[in-house]
Amino acid sequence: MELVVGRVVKSHGIRGELVVEVRTDSPEERFAPGTRLVGRTGRGNATTDREVTIEAARSHSGRLLVRLAGVTDRDSADALRGMILLVDSDSLPDPEDPDEFHDHQLEGLRVLDTAGVQLGQVVEIVHTPGGELLGIRLEDGSDALVPFVTDFVPTVDLAAGSCVIDPPEGLLDLGRS
Repeated sequence: MELVVGRVVKSHGIRGELVVEVRTDSPEERFAPGTRLVGRTGRGNATTDREVTIEAARSHSGRLLVRLAGVTDRDSADALRGMILLVDSDSLPDPEDPDEFHDHQLEGLRVLDTAGVQLGQVVEIVHTPGGELLGIRLEDGSDALVPFVTDFVPTVDLAAGSCVIDPPEGLLDLGRS
């Protein structure tokens, strides 16, 4: 599975640097010199993937400027506008903290209540300024968002492929009519 770690916003300067919108919690690792990523351009069925190598990365005015091997001028940098930068999830180390997870580890988990009754499945992780939310597709086909905090999600068991939620009364009823 590939995970998005950044998107090329535009070129910067005349020497081929790129402004990258960062979509990872570890930009210093993902954009370290020598790192190889997949660069995807296009949309839908008309996408093209190519391997790109990070030559340099630096912070500038709150943005990440990246230089890719072989991109040496503004024209070649401009041609990469909109490119999505991806990493293979298998290459990511497991988080050191047992209470931290990569999004792809949570997506697809069965969601159980505290009595062990299956409620649905985690379909996405929503990142907000206030914290992460589990996007859950409930058994009846409706969707719910549950704050990913210990009070509401006391147990995540990756080996069992499940998580237990203990949401406050009514939270799962909000999306239903």
